[in-house]
Amino acid sequence: MWTDEFVHKMVHVFEHGMVDSVKIIPFLFVTYLIMEYLEHKTNTKTRAVIRKAGRLGPVAGGIVGAFPQCGFSAAASGLYSGGVITTGTLLAVFLSTSDEMLPIFMSEEVPVKTICVVLGLKIVLAMITGFLVDFAFRFKPSPIRYKEIHNMCESEHCKCEEGIFPSAIKHTLKIFVFVLIVTLALNMVIELGGEEQLEHILVDRPIVGAILAGMVGLIPNCAASVLITQLYLAELLSFGAMMSGLMVGAGVGVLVLFRSNRKRWKENLSILGILYGSGVVWGILLDIVLNAMNITFI
Repeated sequence: MWTDEFVHKMVHVFEHGMVDSVKIIPFLFVTYLIMEYLEHKTNTKTRAVIRKAGRLGPVAGGIVGAFPQCGFSAAASGLYSGGVITTGTLLAVFLSTSDEMLPIFMSEEVPVKTICVVLGLKIVLAMITGFLVDFAFRFKPSPIRYKEIHNMCESEHCKCEEGIFPSAIKHTLKIFVFVLIVTLALNMVIELGGEEQLEHILVDRPIVGAILAGMVGLIPNCAASVLITQLYLAELLSFGAMMSGLMVGAGVGVLVLFRSNRKRWKENLSILGILYGSGVVWGILLDIVLNAMNITFI
């Protein structure tokens, strides 16, 4: 039997979770509208840039991967499977891709400085990792014969051909549901289990937090980046752990890689391992440096 106190707590959790989630809808919609417009205007150009980058592929991959692109990580997987870009370039795209982090940060009015730091770090660390991997593999792309994969964005991610308004509305509603579920779950855990216990597990133990966040980031769904971002905004995840999860999270790009490059599954597993390992290592190093310098964000 549920006690009156328990019912009161659950009603309190639902009310606050609903209010906190509903208020970000207008900001999400405006953000996605802008992102959809930019994506429609720049999608072809960014793919052309990354194709022509050559040995500077990790630079192009790190930069264009950080910009909101409809399924660009999926498109990069197709280009890699076709032998157009190198392993380092692909990983640079994966590591710099932010998925839903940017719209949630903007809707929650996170300081511009923090957003720039996160994006800048993701780009730089993605480039460094990409160059290290390419150096190890002698800058050789996948040897598979090139075969263009059409409509990767549309078939794998967001149905961009529907236009910017319908797509922005769908994105907004989809992420609102994710944010609501995550917010309700977090509020419930905090209400019943206590915030201090969560902080002890995730914040006070940054290495554990980075490892767990990286595992969440491997989930090929935008819900993963929503969860990681919300945990950070709730101050239940350190900055480094958040970076680990967001860098590992490549959206549907990993799924497309295993599908389009399915005959080389060992190679795919190696890429997945490097993606996870590099994301976690960078996150741990960031926490160590930031703690030593006593620097905090948000």
